[in-house]
Formats: sequence, C-alpha cells, structure tokens
Amino acid sequence: MIITDTHAHIYSELFENDRIQMMNRALGKGVSRFFVPAIDSTYTKAMLDIEHLFPENVFLMMGLHPTHVKENVVEELAKVKKWLDKRNFYGVGEIGIDLFWDKNFLKQQQDAFKTQIEWAKEKKLPVIIHIRDSFDEVFEVLDDVKDEQLFGIFHCFTGTQVQAEKALSFNMKLGIGGVVTFKNGKIDQFLHEIDLKNIVLESDAPYLAPVPHRGKRNESSFLPFVVDKLSQIYKVSPEEIATITTQNSKDVFGI
Repeated sequence: MIITDTHAHIYSELFENDRIQMMNRALGKGVSRFFVPAIDSTYTKAMLDIEHLFPENVFLMMGLHPTHVKENVVEELAKVKKWLDKRNFYGVGEIGIDLFWDKNFLKQQQDAFKTQIEWAKEKKLPVIIHIRDSFDEVFEVLDDVKDEQLFGIFHCFTGTQVQAEKALSFNMKLGIGGVVTFKNGKIDQFLHEIDLKNIVLESDAPYLAPVPHRGKRNESSFLPFVVDKLSQIYKVSPEEIATITTQNSKDVFGI
C-alpha cells in the first residue's frame, strides 16, 4: 500500500533528535511520498537537507506562510521568487491567509497570497492554501484570480460542506488529515458527500496528530489512522483509499 503525504513539515525542529528514525517509521508504514511545504527563508536549508537525505521520496514546495507575513514581507517574497526561478519545485505553498494569530497584516497577507498565486500560474504549479479563520477572505482572493490555470489543494480542510464545495469550484482538492479522526472535527459528518477523487491525504506533521495520538507530536507514520477513518467513511478498503488519494496527488503535483 503506497500512501502519499501531501503536506508534512518533516524539517521541523521538533524532529531534530530523531528525524531519520521518523522518516524510516513512515516508510515502513507505506508512506513513500512526502510533499514538503515551505514556511519562510529560515527553513530553506533544512528543507534542502531532508531532500538530500531522501531524494526519491521528498518533493519540495516553495512559498511564504501567511503567519510569517510580517514587516519584512517584501524581502521574504523576493527570496521565494529567487528560489522558484533557480530550481524545480512541485508546488507554491503553503500560502494563504491566517487571521487566528494576528489580523494586523491582513492586507499584506492578501497581497502576498495573490502574488504567489500568480507565480504558481507562471510556473504551472499547484498552490497549497492555508486557511485559518479566513474562509471568506481566501474565497474573495480566489474569486479575483480564478481561471483555468488555478489549481491545487486546500490544506488541512476543516470547513463546512458548503465551504468544501466552494473550494472544489476553484479546481482544488481537499487535504484531509488528523482532524477527520477527532470527535469534534465535524468534517467526518459530510465527507462522504464529497467524491473521493477530490481528496488527498496529509499529516501536517508535526501538528494535528490523529486519534489515538491526538495531542502528541504528529508524524507521517500516523497517516494509516487517517486512511482507516476514510475507509470507514467511504465504505471502501484502506488499500483503495491509499490508491485513489495517491493518484489524486499525482494529478495535482504531476509526479
């Protein structure tokens, strides 16, 4: 069973003491494809290092995370553009709008989001969209930029069915991870209404570990718990969940 993790911060400091072991645990569970989103320039070296260690398994993305859109946004975006022009990446992300922690940089987040979407279109790359307390604001931006070149993933989807259907209208997949196993996660109540062709798996490691590891450090080796939950929701085998979601990831990332 081949499982694809479409969103994992495997370069995180939280894996500093056991990064190789963590990767080997995931590989042992069938997770053989890791798509790795950027945060800001301070993490670029760590991303390149993990790619060097696992070149057959790790696929890097480049972008500026909305919570890291600060006073130095112009400088950070310049570094994103420089890297996108310098070498091959598999997506632009994670990008988007986050109003949970700080609303002071909303305008800058909106502008950075739009700019990076345009770069993704130029490079024919998917966008990996981060949303937190900001569905309306993200949809407003996407309504402005929607065209046949726009595609990607709504990372860590935790919205309503109406918001899910709106997200899909932008030629997006829904990234589903540990939240689907939570009793109060709510998405498990309507996910069966969403065609499985629109779903990709993600851990968001080291965050949002699925039950029975909720509250602990997350890692990609826990993705089979998400697979099992989706198997129950869609009433198909875990192998079918893994196969279809991996194919969906190939459709998004082209590899």
